[in-house]
Amino acid sequence: MPSVLRPLTELSLGSTATVAEIKVPSSSQSRLMEMGLLVGTPVELVRFAPLGDPVEIKIRGYNLSLRRHEAEQILVSATA
Repeated sequence: MPSVLRPLTELSLGSTATVAEIKVPSSSQSRLMEMGLLVGTPVELVRFAPLGDPVEIKIRGYNLSLRRHEAEQILVSATA
């Protein structure tokens, strides 16, 4: 049974998932790819800033902050 895709922002803090789809505009998508955010990459939701924006994730051994509207367009599936 395939895993349900959900936005990165719906993960609980500290949980890990795998990037399944990136729906941001192509101008932002290339920037994210350069930072190592690719389909199939494991990510961990580290924290939300006090007002909910930006969102901090851990990817490929480093922490990366994304705007909430970008993180909502990154779909992830649960890590098995």
